[in-house]
Amino acid sequence: MLPYIAEFIGTMLLIILGDGVVANVTLNKSGMKGAGSIQITFAWGLAVMVPAFIFGAASGASFNPALTIALAVDGSFDWAMVPGYIIAQFAGAFVGACIVYLMFKDQFDATDNPGTKLGVFSTGPSVPNMGRNIFCEAVATFVLVFAIKGIPATAAPGVEKFMVFGIIVSIGMSLGGLTGYALNPARDIGPRIAHAVLPIKGKGDSNWGYAVVPLVGPIIGAVVAVLLYGAIPW
Repeated sequence: MLPYIAEFIGTMLLIILGDGVVANVTLNKSGMKGAGSIQITFAWGLAVMVPAFIFGAASGASFNPALTIALAVDGSFDWAMVPGYIIAQFAGAFVGACIVYLMFKDQFDATDNPGTKLGVFSTGPSVPNMGRNIFCEAVATFVLVFAIKGIPATAAPGVEKFMVFGIIVSIGMSLGGLTGYALNPARDIGPRIAHAVLPIKGKGDSNWGYAVVPLVGPIIGAVVAVLLYGAIPW
Protein backbone atom coordinates (compact mmCIF):
# COMPACT_ATOMS: atom_id res chain seq x y z
CA MET A 1 0.00 0.00 0.00
CA LEU A 2 2.84 2.42 0.82
CA PRO A 3 4.11 2.68 -2.79
CA TYR A 4 0.65 3.68 -4.03
CA ILE A 5 0.23 6.26 -1.27
CA ALA A 6 3.69 7.62 -2.07
CA GLU A 7 2.85 7.92 -5.77
CA PHE A 8 -0.42 9.70 -4.96
CA ILE A 9 1.08 12.22 -2.55
CA GLY A 10 4.24 12.67 -4.60
CA THR A 11 2.29 13.44 -7.78
CA MET A 12 0.02 15.77 -5.82
CA LEU A 13 3.07 17.69 -4.57
CA LEU A 14 4.53 17.77 -8.07
CA ILE A 15 1.38 19.45 -9.40
CA ILE A 16 1.03 21.83 -6.45
CA LEU A 17 4.55 23.10 -7.13
CA GLY A 18 4.47 22.81 -10.94
CA ASP A 19 1.02 24.21 -11.68
CA GLY A 20 1.57 26.57 -8.77
CA VAL A 21 4.53 28.28 -10.41
CA VAL A 22 2.55 28.77 -13.64
CA ALA A 23 -0.28 30.36 -11.65
CA ASN A 24 2.25 32.43 -9.71
CA VAL A 25 3.84 33.80 -12.88
CA THR A 26 0.85 34.20 -15.22
CA LEU A 27 -2.27 35.11 -13.23
CA ASN A 28 -3.26 38.70 -12.48
CA LYS A 29 -2.71 39.99 -8.94
CA SER A 30 -0.01 37.42 -8.23
CA GLY A 31 3.04 38.94 -6.61
CA MET A 32 5.32 37.21 -9.13
CA LYS A 33 3.29 37.86 -12.28
CA GLY A 34 5.54 38.31 -15.29
CA ALA A 35 8.57 36.49 -13.84
CA GLY A 36 8.67 34.47 -17.05
CA SER A 37 9.59 31.13 -18.54
CA ILE A 38 12.94 30.79 -16.78
CA GLN A 39 11.27 30.69 -13.36
CA ILE A 40 8.67 28.24 -14.65
CA THR A 41 11.30 25.94 -16.16
CA PHE A 42 13.47 25.79 -13.05
CA ALA A 43 10.46 25.43 -10.77
CA TRP A 44 9.13 22.44 -12.73
CA GLY A 45 12.48 20.72 -12.33
CA LEU A 46 12.34 21.37 -8.60
CA ALA A 47 8.71 20.24 -8.52
CA VAL A 48 9.86 16.79 -9.60
CA MET A 49 12.97 16.74 -7.43
CA VAL A 50 11.34 17.66 -4.10
CA PRO A 51 8.82 14.77 -3.91
CA ALA A 52 11.45 12.45 -5.38
CA PHE A 53 13.64 13.07 -2.34
CA ILE A 54 10.68 12.38 -0.06
CA PHE A 55 9.26 9.28 -1.73
CA GLY A 56 12.12 7.80 -3.76
CA ALA A 57 12.71 4.98 -1.31
CA ALA A 58 9.00 4.26 -0.88
CA SER A 59 7.88 4.02 -4.49
CA GLY A 60 10.78 4.77 -6.82
CA ALA A 61 9.32 8.25 -7.39
CA SER A 62 7.89 7.66 -10.84
CA PHE A 63 4.94 10.10 -10.62
CA ASN A 64 4.51 9.48 -14.35
CA PRO A 65 2.42 6.79 -16.11
CA ALA A 66 4.69 6.89 -19.18
CA LEU A 67 7.76 6.15 -17.06
CA THR A 68 5.91 3.48 -15.06
CA ILE A 69 4.79 1.69 -18.23
CA ALA A 70 8.25 1.96 -19.81
CA LEU A 71 9.97 0.49 -16.76
CA ALA A 72 7.49 -2.39 -16.81
CA VAL A 73 8.24 -2.94 -20.52
CA ASP A 74 11.96 -3.32 -19.84
CA GLY A 75 11.35 -5.61 -16.87
CA SER A 76 12.54 -3.32 -14.10
CA PHE A 77 9.04 -2.78 -12.69
CA ASP A 78 6.30 -5.28 -11.84
CA TRP A 79 3.40 -5.16 -14.34
CA ALA A 80 1.00 -6.12 -11.54
CA MET A 81 1.66 -2.77 -9.86
CA VAL A 82 1.22 -0.66 -12.99
CA PRO A 83 -2.58 -0.12 -12.74
CA GLY A 84 -2.38 0.97 -9.10
CA TYR A 85 0.50 3.33 -9.82
CA ILE A 86 -1.31 4.93 -12.75
CA ILE A 87 -4.52 5.41 -10.76
CA ALA A 88 -2.54 6.97 -7.89
CA GLN A 89 -0.66 9.28 -10.28
CA PHE A 90 -3.78 10.56 -12.04
CA ALA A 91 -5.63 10.98 -8.75
CA GLY A 92 -2.71 12.84 -7.19
CA ALA A 93 -2.46 15.15 -10.18
CA PHE A 94 -6.17 15.92 -10.04
CA VAL A 95 -6.12 16.69 -6.31
CA GLY A 96 -2.96 18.79 -6.67
CA ALA A 97 -4.61 20.89 -9.38
CA CYS A 98 -7.70 21.42 -7.21
CA ILE A 99 -5.47 22.65 -4.38
CA VAL A 100 -3.74 25.09 -6.74
CA TYR A 101 -7.13 26.47 -7.76
CA LEU A 102 -8.19 26.94 -4.14
CA MET A 103 -4.93 28.70 -3.31
CA PHE A 104 -5.05 31.03 -6.33
CA LYS A 105 -8.83 31.51 -6.59
CA ASP A 106 -8.61 35.28 -6.18
CA GLN A 107 -5.98 35.44 -8.91
CA PHE A 108 -8.07 33.24 -11.21
CA ASP A 109 -11.05 35.54 -10.62
CA ALA A 110 -8.91 38.57 -11.49
CA THR A 111 -7.67 37.04 -14.78
CA ASP A 112 -9.85 37.43 -17.87
CA ASN A 113 -8.00 35.33 -20.44
CA PRO A 114 -9.39 31.75 -20.56
CA GLY A 115 -6.21 30.49 -22.24
CA THR A 116 -4.07 31.77 -19.37
CA LYS A 117 -6.28 29.95 -16.91
CA LEU A 118 -6.14 26.68 -18.85
CA GLY A 119 -2.36 27.07 -19.14
CA VAL A 120 -2.06 26.83 -15.37
CA PHE A 121 -3.52 23.33 -15.49
CA SER A 122 -2.42 21.75 -18.75
CA THR A 123 -0.11 22.06 -21.72
CA GLY A 124 -0.76 23.32 -25.22
CA PRO A 125 1.14 23.75 -28.48
CA SER A 126 2.64 26.96 -29.77
CA VAL A 127 1.63 25.78 -33.27
CA PRO A 128 -1.24 23.24 -33.35
CA ASN A 129 -0.29 20.24 -35.50
CA MET A 130 -1.42 16.95 -33.98
CA GLY A 131 1.15 14.69 -35.61
CA ARG A 132 4.11 16.98 -35.01
CA ASN A 133 2.94 17.79 -31.48
CA ILE A 134 2.83 14.06 -30.64
CA PHE A 135 6.29 13.67 -32.17
CA CYS A 136 7.64 16.56 -30.07
CA GLU A 137 6.24 15.08 -26.85
CA ALA A 138 7.61 11.67 -27.79
CA VAL A 139 11.10 13.04 -28.44
CA ALA A 140 11.13 15.11 -25.24
CA THR A 141 10.01 12.14 -23.15
CA PHE A 142 12.50 9.90 -24.93
CA VAL A 143 15.26 12.24 -23.74
CA LEU A 144 13.86 12.19 -20.19
CA VAL A 145 13.60 8.41 -19.89
CA PHE A 146 16.79 7.58 -21.82
CA ALA A 147 18.72 9.96 -19.57
CA ILE A 148 17.13 8.52 -16.43
CA LYS A 149 18.15 5.03 -17.54
CA GLY A 150 21.66 6.35 -18.07
CA ILE A 151 22.11 7.66 -14.53
CA PRO A 152 25.03 5.61 -13.14
CA ALA A 153 24.09 2.99 -10.57
CA THR A 154 27.24 4.01 -8.71
CA ALA A 155 25.98 7.58 -8.16
CA ALA A 156 25.96 8.61 -4.52
CA PRO A 157 22.54 8.35 -2.83
CA GLY A 158 20.44 11.41 -3.64
CA VAL A 159 22.62 12.58 -6.51
CA GLU A 160 20.29 10.93 -9.03
CA LYS A 161 17.50 13.28 -7.89
CA PHE A 162 19.64 16.29 -8.80
CA MET A 163 20.40 14.66 -12.13
CA VAL A 164 16.67 14.30 -12.87
CA PHE A 165 16.22 17.97 -11.98
CA GLY A 166 18.91 18.84 -14.51
CA ILE A 167 17.37 16.61 -17.17
CA ILE A 168 13.94 18.22 -16.82
CA VAL A 169 15.33 21.75 -16.81
CA SER A 170 17.39 20.95 -19.91
CA ILE A 171 14.34 19.59 -21.74
CA GLY A 172 12.28 22.60 -20.73
CA MET A 173 14.91 25.10 -21.79
CA SER A 174 15.49 23.42 -25.16
CA LEU A 175 12.09 22.01 -26.15
CA GLY A 176 9.50 23.53 -23.82
CA GLY A 177 8.29 26.18 -26.24
CA LEU A 178 6.86 23.60 -28.63
CA THR A 179 4.19 21.82 -26.60
CA GLY A 180 4.81 22.86 -23.02
CA TYR A 181 6.76 19.59 -22.44
CA ALA A 182 4.13 17.58 -20.54
CA LEU A 183 6.41 14.48 -20.54
CA ASN A 184 3.79 12.89 -18.30
CA PRO A 185 0.16 11.97 -19.08
CA ALA A 186 -0.95 12.38 -15.46
CA ARG A 187 0.65 15.82 -15.21
CA ASP A 188 -1.58 17.06 -18.05
CA ILE A 189 -4.77 14.97 -17.97
CA GLY A 190 -5.34 15.06 -14.20
CA PRO A 191 -5.23 18.88 -14.03
CA ARG A 192 -7.19 19.13 -17.30
CA ILE A 193 -10.00 17.15 -15.64
CA ALA A 194 -9.78 19.52 -12.67
CA HIS A 195 -10.08 22.50 -15.03
CA ALA A 196 -13.15 20.91 -16.60
CA VAL A 197 -15.01 20.29 -13.32
CA LEU A 198 -13.94 23.20 -11.11
CA PRO A 199 -16.12 26.34 -10.98
CA ILE A 200 -13.40 28.59 -12.43
CA LYS A 201 -14.76 32.00 -13.37
CA GLY A 202 -14.67 32.53 -17.15
CA LYS A 203 -12.55 29.44 -17.72
CA GLY A 204 -13.60 28.57 -21.27
CA ASP A 205 -13.00 25.22 -22.95
CA SER A 206 -10.64 22.55 -21.58
CA ASN A 207 -9.33 21.74 -25.10
CA TRP A 208 -9.92 18.00 -24.90
CA GLY A 209 -9.14 17.67 -28.59
CA TYR A 210 -5.47 18.23 -27.76
CA ALA A 211 -5.39 15.82 -24.79
CA VAL A 212 -4.32 12.89 -26.98
CA VAL A 213 -0.92 14.58 -27.43
CA PRO A 214 0.23 14.54 -23.77
CA LEU A 215 -1.40 11.14 -23.35
CA VAL A 216 0.09 9.26 -26.30
CA GLY A 217 3.33 11.13 -27.05
CA PRO A 218 5.05 10.54 -23.70
CA ILE A 219 4.16 6.84 -23.64
CA ILE A 220 5.61 6.33 -27.12
CA GLY A 221 8.79 8.23 -26.27
CA ALA A 222 9.29 6.45 -22.94
CA VAL A 223 8.84 2.95 -24.38
CA VAL A 224 11.18 3.65 -27.31
CA ALA A 225 13.76 4.98 -24.84
CA VAL A 226 13.87 1.84 -22.71
CA LEU A 227 13.87 -0.45 -25.74
CA LEU A 228 16.78 1.39 -27.34
CA TYR A 229 18.69 1.61 -24.07
CA GLY A 230 18.26 -2.12 -23.57
CA ALA A 231 19.42 -2.87 -27.11
CA ILE A 232 22.73 -1.03 -26.78
CA PRO A 233 25.61 -3.39 -25.90
CA TRP A 234 26.88 -1.36 -22.97
